[in-house]
Amino acid sequence: MTDPRPDHDSSTHFGYSEVPLSEKQVLVDDVFHKVARRYDVMNDLMSGGLHRLWKDVLVDKVNARGKRGFRHLDVAGGTGDVAFRIARKAAADAEITVLDINGDMLEVGRDRARERGLGDKVEFVQANAESLPFPDEHFDAYTIAFGIRNVPRINVALEEAYRVLKPGGRFLCLEFSQVNVPGLDKIYELYSFNVIPAVGKLVAGDAEPYRYLVESIRRFPEAEEFERMIRTAGFRRTGFERLTGGVVAIHSGWKY
Repeated sequence: MTDPRPDHDSSTHFGYSEVPLSEKQVLVDDVFHKVARRYDVMNDLMSGGLHRLWKDVLVDKVNARGKRGFRHLDVAGGTGDVAFRIARKAAADAEITVLDINGDMLEVGRDRARERGLGDKVEFVQANAESLPFPDEHFDAYTIAFGIRNVPRINVALEEAYRVLKPGGRFLCLEFSQVNVPGLDKIYELYSFNVIPAVGKLVAGDAEPYRYLVESIRRFPEAEEFERMIRTAGFRRTGFERLTGGVVAIHSGWKY
């Protein structure tokens, strides 16, 4: 397992700011502490409900339906949005695990699981994506939706994903990407930096977490570069599919 402790001499980005690598996780945790109870509401408002369709496409690629003994790990999925979709499709004996470093997000997820009658089917674990508390070759599939860009050391998280997947297991990542439709890119830019923080202020009472989230999207590697990072972690048959004009992309890789 890779050492989860960051190099205190290194720096990384937090939105458009440069911060010590050792401090980024604390800052990210504070963002999600502030937005946890309004997180899914804001996702609907920010994406016009499109995040639901994007997650449906992601879950279809997991292909959990009817597979006996299927084990799935959803990382940075605290509120359960992706895990619940998989749980509804998977066989009765499937083991669905949600992992998130933020306890507030997990609390929301546990509440929602109980409300949906999924409390016994979905397990919630508080841990770091850079140091997964699971044995080697344990899961059949790994998903992470809108979370990888918040991880301080993305390469370490990808190595951990590879470690815990069984041979033949699949890595799937849904993340914001680069708009590749002329004209839409400028509209999206104006919307992101002007409308989203304002809506965050109105609905969640604080614009700053949403300003960070928009900035973090702009700092995330381009799709081709992120695919190279996935290959470097050991995955094969890697690729990505752009959705909604490149607003988001689903990245994929297989462990052999």
